[in-house]
Amino acid sequence: MRTVTLDVSSRESTNRRFLRAFEGESQGDIISFESPALLFKVLSGKRWEVLNIMTGSGPMTIRELARRLGRDVKAVHGDVHALLNVGILQKTDAGQIVFPFDALHVDFMLKEAA
Repeated sequence: MRTVTLDVSSRESTNRRFLRAFEGESQGDIISFESPALLFKVLSGKRWEVLNIMTGSGPMTIRELARRLGRDVKAVHGDVHALLNVGILQKTDAGQIVFPFDALHVDFMLKEAA
């Protein structure tokens, strides 16, 4: 099963992970955000609905996704492009959109400020 992990990590932590990957150490499928606020800005409630419909559905057009969601095509288009921009969704060669993972895992910790 191919799982993408969304995490909240500092730029330094992300750079260290990049260097380990450059040295050949597999890091898995990870998309990092600098803060929980940014993560939740990108993954609004409507965008979670997009991912819920897309998971396991294979490639589809934005129009088909909007039909399944019961939403306006223009609004879904905006949500899809926000998810494309961070790499959660991808475009196929045929111009359709796809969630190329089997699962999505969100990983971050809220702790007392230092």
